[in-house]
Amino acid sequence: MNRIKVLVVDDEWNMRNLLRIYLTRKGMEVKEATNGQEALEQLRNAAYDLILLDVMMPDMDGWEVCRKIREKDMTPILMLTARTEVKDKVQGLGLGADDYLTKPFDPDELIARVYALLRRSAYQQQHMVTEERLEAPGMIIYPEGRQVHVDQQPVELTQKEFDLFLLLARSPHRAFSREILVEALWGHDYLGDSRVVDTHIKNIREKIQRAGLSYNPIQTVWGVGYKFQSQGEAT
Repeated sequence: MNRIKVLVVDDEWNMRNLLRIYLTRKGMEVKEATNGQEALEQLRNAAYDLILLDVMMPDMDGWEVCRKIREKDMTPILMLTARTEVKDKVQGLGLGADDYLTKPFDPDELIARVYALLRRSAYQQQHMVTEERLEAPGMIIYPEGRQVHVDQQPVELTQKEFDLFLLLARSPHRAFSREILVEALWGHDYLGDSRVVDTHIKNIREKIQRAGLSYNPIQTVWGVGYKFQSQGEAT
């Protein structure tokens, strides 16, 4: 069985060493990067099962690294930071991070979150729906390939953006509350603000619009949340 490969990105040697100890005790293979540029280079040369990403780093902070990773890579990201404000968590999750852990943290909680992300990632890969495509005017969604095409051109969505968009598209006309969407995508133990959904919806809409779609496929249901709706179906 292949060992789980984890990339630890942190500019502090003590923290990298601590994380290496915790993870290797669980049989995981750990590689290290001391800054954002080094992390991006390693991701170009090798595949990982999980990324532990520090926020406060010089030159390129963790948020910028996360954004750059999500342009091409859907590997689960657990962000680590001493910042505890909800707005910081929302920002990280809005950029495509999958979870957020504040320092100092308990080793058992770290390992629990690592395994939760790995299970979620494995589940998503193993339980993709079998339909070949979902179609709407000017747009096709490929669930198995995890791609959205507008006028036959791919739209680059992050892992969470795609999961959210696909969830809505699978149940057209159904209004989903923010709370239901948070639980479906981030889990019932997510402690952040439900506004993270709004951030992801905003990002999806902007990317779809830039790709040239002539209508907004995600409708706001005032007082409830959001629903998927094709062109010409608005009431």
